[in-house]
Amino acid sequence: MARKMNAGVALSAAVLSVLFSSTAISATPDAFPAPQSDRSTWYKAGRTAILNAKAQPVNARRAKNVILFIGDGMGVSTVTAARILAGQQPGIINPAITRAGSSGEENYLSFEKFPNLAHSKTYSVNQQTSDSAPTMTAMVTGIKTNDGELSVAEEFVRGSTATDCNKDPKPYELTTILELAEDAKKSTGVVSTARITHATPAANYAHTTNRDWEADSNQPAAGCVIKDIASQLVDFKHGDGIDVILGGGRSYFMKTDQLDPEYGKAGKRKDGRDLIAEWTTKTAGNYVWNKGQFDAIDPASTSKLFGLFENSHMQYEADRNNTADKGEPNLADMTEKAIHILKKNPKGFYLQVEGGRIDHGHHAGNAYRALTDTIAMSDAVQRTMDVLKANKMLDDTLIIVSADHSHTFTIAGYPQRGNNILGKVIEPGKTTPTVAADSWVYTTLGYANGGGFAVGQPADAYTGPANTGRSAANDLANVDTTDKDFHQQALVNTGVGAETHAGEDVAIYAMGPWAHLVRGTQEQNYIFHVMYTAFGFR
Repeated sequence: MARKMNAGVALSAAVLSVLFSSTAISATPDAFPAPQSDRSTWYKAGRTAILNAKAQPVNARRAKNVILFIGDGMGVSTVTAARILAGQQPGIINPAITRAGSSGEENYLSFEKFPNLAHSKTYSVNQQTSDSAPTMTAMVTGIKTNDGELSVAEEFVRGSTATDCNKDPKPYELTTILELAEDAKKSTGVVSTARITHATPAANYAHTTNRDWEADSNQPAAGCVIKDIASQLVDFKHGDGIDVILGGGRSYFMKTDQLDPEYGKAGKRKDGRDLIAEWTTKTAGNYVWNKGQFDAIDPASTSKLFGLFENSHMQYEADRNNTADKGEPNLADMTEKAIHILKKNPKGFYLQVEGGRIDHGHHAGNAYRALTDTIAMSDAVQRTMDVLKANKMLDDTLIIVSADHSHTFTIAGYPQRGNNILGKVIEPGKTTPTVAADSWVYTTLGYANGGGFAVGQPADAYTGPANTGRSAANDLANVDTTDKDFHQQALVNTGVGAETHAGEDVAIYAMGPWAHLVRGTQEQNYIFHVMYTAFGFR
């Protein structure tokens, strides 16, 4: 049995080496011709896929490490559109990266090459279409809860009053996979492009009836029994504390009489606590707030790292400042540095990485930024594969990629193969955009609801359309719909920045120890139990 397992591990490494190699291609920015193919090409491709699937071994060794990637709002349509965009424009977010693909449709994002796949049912205890708090709670605790709640049981109904925040949370707290990892003396890390106190990263370490209580100033009363999320991070009691924390949200850790080093804005803390100073004193760790400081960190001599790169959320990848003094590292860089710090623990580690701004791009009806942030997360997964392979850690690490929920994002019309995914629908055999029954052209990408069509507006400064209804002012025939500041049309006007989540299942992609458990259609809390089993906690 041992010989068979060792052979399977060797085969696994060989298969992964093929799966995660990259192919250089060239693309023309304004034209994406469909590749030549015939019946023989399709048949051979299918046979190759079958052979690869048959060669996949079962890895049932105990996982030393677990890495959980969450694309916030990364539904299946988002993955599909990002896959096509990355194939059509390989250098769209990083000119130095050439990704596999041709016209785009046959491209793959890095995690789509994982051998195991399942569906995740994302509803919460009280909502068909959920938000990030209960969905992430399900994934990291194994238990579903109500909307807006972080790692507390459903009996603890979401609160917003002074009475609510002074209710003892202890009887309702749910133990998270990060807390279990810390108790097992593993190293832990949380990385996000959103505020580190935002719902998805916070569910790993915080227990609260209201996800909005990120700082004490967000709470309805002073001195609440339920501590704000930022203070829960710094006061974390399990193990020796979280080892790597990288993301946005500086103001939630700063006092009201402190000014942000980048923007000069006052902090949000009214309780007089300088949580950044407290953390550095408590841990003797390194704190960084810009790219230059981050780049200077040597993982070999660093055991604790706290990075807060923005006053609020980090910048979209499309807008990211790359300078040393006020710039930000990208998600791949943060993930790689986190792994290098965490991997020094002989007992292993748990790391959760979030592409948090995919969700925000969608809420603004801005497909460009949502998709380019999805590609950035795919790049982070690929970088992870490269680092693990170089350090001979692939067979000891379970990697899961999933989403907390989807969005009302659609890919529609009958565009020809190779049609620019950000462009207007042009049907096969045609050279001009398709005209709908109402005599207007339309784009392939759209939203079922949201703020609606606009041009020239960054996602974080979106004010919605200047004109409503059909008029020359919003005729897409004369609009560059591929521009990063273009906001897609929406069927139902729910308000600026108010495009909603969607309720369909999302995908779970997995590879590594016990990844074979990821199959079928599962409740979202199943993800916790896969990680728990892989770690050998039962």
